[in-house]
Amino acid sequence: MQEIELSAGIIEYEDTGGSGPVVVLLHGLVMDGSLWRHVVRELRADYRCIVPTLPLGGHRRPMRADADLSPRGIGRLEAEFLERLDLRDVTLVGNDSGLFQFAAGEHPERIARLVITSCEAFENFPPGLPGRTVMLAARFPGGLDALAQPMRLRALRRLPLAFGWMAKRPIPNAVTDAWLRPVLTQREIRRDLTKYVRAGKKGDMLAAAELLRSFGRPALVMWAVEDRVMPPEHGRRLAEILPHGQLIEIQVLATMEMNLAGCASKPVPVVFHPTVQGHVGLTEGEIISCMNRAGHESAGQRSDTDLLVAWQSSWQWYGYFHIY
Repeated sequence: MQEIELSAGIIEYEDTGGSGPVVVLLHGLVMDGSLWRHVVRELRADYRCIVPTLPLGGHRRPMRADADLSPRGIGRLEAEFLERLDLRDVTLVGNDSGLFQFAAGEHPERIARLVITSCEAFENFPPGLPGRTVMLAARFPGGLDALAQPMRLRALRRLPLAFGWMAKRPIPNAVTDAWLRPVLTQREIRRDLTKYVRAGKKGDMLAAAELLRSFGRPALVMWAVEDRVMPPEHGRRLAEILPHGQLIEIQVLATMEMNLAGCASKPVPVVFHPTVQGHVGLTEGEIISCMNRAGHESAGQRSDTDLLVAWQSSWQWYGYFHIY
C-alpha cells in the first residue's frame, strides 16, 4: 500500500503501475479499496489501476482535525488525488458513494471518461435505510460507536441497516472485517466519519448531479434494477443528465455486486458501449440479456458471489462477468 499526503491528510492507495491507460476506482462508506480487488487483478496486466482508500470510515490513517470532510470537500479531495499523482486521461469509476460527481463536475480536466455504478444520487442522500441509520446515529455523541460495535458480530452485518440490502449474497467475512476494523478500533476514524455524515446536506447530491450536465466526455451508467438502496430511476436520470451518457440496467444484482468478486467462475463476455457492439456482433438487448442471465445463474448459489467488470479498451468499455 502506498501513501500520499493531501490537504486533508495522508491517503493510502494501491497503484499497479505500468504505462497502460489509467483507471481510478472509488469505493463507498465504511469500505476500502479492496472492494475492487478482483477487478484490479484482471486489469493490471494491461491497465494502470489506482485504488485510493477515501476517508469514509474504512480508512486507517486519520485525517487532520481541520480537514474539509463535507461531501463537496471529499469530491475535491478526489480531484486533488488525481492532480498530485499527475494522472491524465483517467477512467474514473464510482460505486455506492456519489461524491465522485463533484470531482467529475468541478474538476473534469484529468478525467477522460466516467463509469457510474449504483450510487447515491439526487434526493437519495444519505442513501436508503443504511445511510439514514448512519445519519441518525451521527447526531448523538458516541452514536456511531454505539452503532458500529455490534457489527463485531458478523451475522449483524447482513441486516438491512448494514450491508444486507447492498448485496444479495454474503460478502466474505474477511472483507467486512477489514472494512469495519478502523471504525471499531480508532476514535479518530469515528471522528472523521461523524464529521463527514454531519456535514452532509439533503441537497448535496442534487447539486452534484447538476454539475454533470457540463461533463462532455463519454459516460457509462450501470445500475442494478433490483437495488433496494439506490433507486433504479436515478440511474436513468443520471444517464439523461450526462451529455454523452449511456445506460445499462442489470437485473438480479445489488449495489456492491456491481463490482465485487469472491470466487470467480466462468466468464461471460459482454460489451458495455454501443460504439463497440459491432466488434462482437451483439445488440444492446443481447448484452443486457447476457448480463441478466449471468446474475440469475448465480442467484441460487450459496457461495460468496461477485461481479467482475473489466474495461479492455482505453476509451470504450468491454467487460467480463465473473459471478460467484
